[in-house]
Amino acid sequence: MTDPAPAPRPLTGPLSDCCTRTVPHSGVARGTVETIAGLATYIARPPTDLTNPTGTSRVILYFADVFGPLYVNSQLAMDYWAAHGYLVLGVDYFEGDSAAHHRGEPGWDVDEWVVPFRTSAARITPPWIAAVRAKYAYAYVMGNNNDTLDACVYIACAGATKFFAVGYCFGAPFVMDLLAADWVTAGAFAHPAFLDEGHFRRIKKDDFTFPHAARRRAEDILVEQKATYFIQIFGGASHGFATRPDPALKAERWAKEESARAVLQWFDHHAAQG
Repeated sequence: MTDPAPAPRPLTGPLSDCCTRTVPHSGVARGTVETIAGLATYIARPPTDLTNPTGTSRVILYFADVFGPLYVNSQLAMDYWAAHGYLVLGVDYFEGDSAAHHRGEPGWDVDEWVVPFRTSAARITPPWIAAVRAKYAYAYVMGNNNDTLDACVYIACAGATKFFAVGYCFGAPFVMDLLAADWVTAGAFAHPAFLDEGHFRRIKKDDFTFPHAARRRAEDILVEQKATYFIQIFGGASHGFATRPDPALKAERWAKEESARAVLQWFDHHAAQG
């Protein structure tokens, strides 16, 4: 009988108080909340829904930090990518009990709160991912008057959808797990939690953005794996900079907006590949 393999070495820490600091952003969410695989899902649609000039649909799976996808900051981020041609879906793996509902609650501890969600989210999120993939695995391309289809008819094109994944803090491991599969085109994350070396060794696709030594170790592993990757670093930025900064502070607002743009450009780059 062989000894079990040692657990992968952690690269990022658990949650802490910095994970719960936030400044609500101003704006009106344009998406809708729908149910997929029994879970509330924020859906931000591009202006032309699933149709785009290339005939290829682009879908982003959004894995939120502890504030969840129904928090206004998350919704506005998803709306941003939708406005640039992506269908974006954010799963509420906290099932209505995100950290947003506990702000200012005396005695509430994020480390205690998150324990059951690490188990439940790992159980309920894969069926949601499977349902999303099944539902959106086809692109819908509008016909035109130059062919036999009426201009208002949509035709399904099998395999034309390209899937992407983006995650923050609690959501980062879900992105890394998907990047170990072969159907996600590219992924991105910022200020991650709960990542270990195994997440980087299993990677088959592409990735993004933590303590200096751990980040450098992660990059060493990505080099060893010959993965395509991109790392973006903002000096002076604190945990949560990409989703929960104070927009009144110019440096924080700039880092958040630049991170969102970088995710968009990273996904656009891979969407354009054959």
